[in-house]
Amino acid sequence: MEHAEVDEVCLEQTQKYCVERPIYNQELLEGQLHRRERTPQALRQKIAHSCRCSSKKAKSHLYSFLPILKWLPHYRVREYLLGDIISGISTGVMQLPQGLAYAMLASVPPVFGLYSSFYPVFLYTIFGTSKHISIGTFAVISMMIGGVALREVPDEVISIGYNSTNVTDTPEYYNDRVAKRVQVAVTLALLTGIIQLCLGLLRFGFVAIYLTEPLVRGFTTAAAVHVFTSQLKYLFGIKTPRYSGPLSVIYSIAAVLSNITMTNTATLVIGLTCIVLLFIGKEINLRFKKQLPVPIPMEIIVVIIGTGVSAGMNLNKSYKVDVVGNIPQGLRPPAVPEIQLIPAIFVDAIAIAIVGFSMAVSMAKIFALKHGYTINGNQELIALGICNSVGSFFQSFSVTCSMSRSLVQESTGGKTQIAGTLSSIMVLVVIVAIGYLFEPLPQTVLAAIVMVNLKGMFKQFGDVTHFWRTSRIELAIWVVAFVASLFLGLDYGLLTAVAFAMITVIYRTQSPQYRILGQIPDTDIYCNVEEYEEVKEYPGIKIFQANASLYFANSESYTSALKKKTGVDPCAILAARKKARKRHAREIKAANKLKKQAVLKLVKSSTNDVEANVKHEIADDELPVNGKFASADASVQDTSPDEHEHFVEPQASIHSLILDFAPVNFVDSVGAKTLKSIIKEYKEVGVYVCIASCSGPVMNELTRLNFFDNTVTRELLFHSIHDAVLACQVKGRSASQAD
Repeated sequence: MEHAEVDEVCLEQTQKYCVERPIYNQELLEGQLHRRERTPQALRQKIAHSCRCSSKKAKSHLYSFLPILKWLPHYRVREYLLGDIISGISTGVMQLPQGLAYAMLASVPPVFGLYSSFYPVFLYTIFGTSKHISIGTFAVISMMIGGVALREVPDEVISIGYNSTNVTDTPEYYNDRVAKRVQVAVTLALLTGIIQLCLGLLRFGFVAIYLTEPLVRGFTTAAAVHVFTSQLKYLFGIKTPRYSGPLSVIYSIAAVLSNITMTNTATLVIGLTCIVLLFIGKEINLRFKKQLPVPIPMEIIVVIIGTGVSAGMNLNKSYKVDVVGNIPQGLRPPAVPEIQLIPAIFVDAIAIAIVGFSMAVSMAKIFALKHGYTINGNQELIALGICNSVGSFFQSFSVTCSMSRSLVQESTGGKTQIAGTLSSIMVLVVIVAIGYLFEPLPQTVLAAIVMVNLKGMFKQFGDVTHFWRTSRIELAIWVVAFVASLFLGLDYGLLTAVAFAMITVIYRTQSPQYRILGQIPDTDIYCNVEEYEEVKEYPGIKIFQANASLYFANSESYTSALKKKTGVDPCAILAARKKARKRHAREIKAANKLKKQAVLKLVKSSTNDVEANVKHEIADDELPVNGKFASADASVQDTSPDEHEHFVEPQASIHSLILDFAPVNFVDSVGAKTLKSIIKEYKEVGVYVCIASCSGPVMNELTRLNFFDNTVTRELLFHSIHDAVLACQVKGRSASQAD
């Protein structure tokens, strides 16, 4: 195999191509080509065509909206079923404890985490296009939901009929507060789902590209810090209020430290023991990944052990260890969320919708690339929208893809979303039949599960060194996303990070790299003259390239860089010419004045030869001509055309300038005016300006902007840099012969 690759490389290096053709500018090229005739459709025809329905089109839309109809009939039972069963069970045993734990992050009772691990997972099997991601509760989304619920229904105030009254410790007020927070989380899920559904139907799946990888990683790292600090009070077993909004992390840490003396020792010991066990289990799964048929389900093991110990030793009453508490059996009947909450949580829903979709589609793309299938971003939006909106009627909060569960579902042999369905069935069994068994589970166990699952996110701090070596701009995006999300809160932090990412795009287009290109000898390849020693410039020709589009934000810097890089400033040359002409005119005027004085002296000398001779000698010594003393006769001769009429104006050091437009993607009206001004200014100083490698869309934009006229024609546009160079050489030789 290696020998074949070496032979192929050698063959490529020995091959040569030789092309003989005319020099093509755009005018000549379009004259030899025939454009395809396109009859533009009227708006009425377009609408009629899009509304036209056929059996094939209806079937295609149905399969697109319900992907399960496409893959389920072709399900290979013998090949896929065993792997899906093992994967479904492995994912399910992770889904249970994570659902309970992440419900605490969302500020709702644990059973609602189980609801969120059942309905959306089942729905995604029908509508989703990814075969491997695990939909359900996720720490970052749960934290964002909890922040909104806490803001709308704070610990200090109970909203009864949405009028504030002082909080009390009675169970009635506590239950009312929990109920109100559940309503906020459920309504938020409905609104999030509607936003995702609308974006998917409108084909707005591209919005995820604005959440670039450094931004998402910085944001999730900050979210991990938020999640970690929110779980400290459960780990230490102390009572502190939960904070949301700007500086909530600092307030949470300060509250924990101020109450650290009230730590419940039993709670802390149980929590630390669970953390150690979970770390050991994850390390074993990582080191012996190939030897183990399935990962050790350490989370469910810890939950079972913790529940058993708590029930056996009656930790709640004996040691005041907080437990999960009541887990009602059975599914709740569907209920309509409280619509009147929508105006207060609309912005938060947009943030959760975009972050949730970004998480899901990024993981889906990774698995699709690995296993050789494609996903539909717009359908993923629709699937998540249906999961969240429909699930909200059954008391589930917003969900997305979980990275840890998705990795388990894929690594344990999952082939399709049947694995996800099996994991949701396991959750259903717990909800319907055995949920009450987890009521004695200590909350510190769930806090330990949450904290250990943040390990992967905390590893993202290593991105700082990576981006420092690769891209400082991406490092700045990561740092801004992290710092803003950490101190301003996840909602304002995300908004700030997206705005900063947009600014970096503007900065890059405003500050592109400018180069002067030269030719690799005996080729038609042109490279940066400052980068390679072999690259040579043609005498009298400059080739200028900017790796950005030309528009209002960078048109001025483009012009400045062009003058600096080429060393030719038309304004400076014109000013020098004007100054030289004025100086030349003054010299001619002074010479003419001296000429008149000399003639007058010669005329006077005719009356007296002796006196004339004396005066002539004085004239020889005192009359300055061009800064020198000369005789009157000489001064008359100096005014001859041979000296004063032979005047050379300052000239540019080049005769041609080529603008490489290969990197240019678009030109706006300001860019077109700037380009036209450049051509005009350089023409005034005798420099021919042409454009090379201009793409079709850019040329069409220039045409729409009325760039071409009698002075600027398509003859200035060349198919390639080499065509432009050859044309400039011809013009240079013609100009030199004319001179």
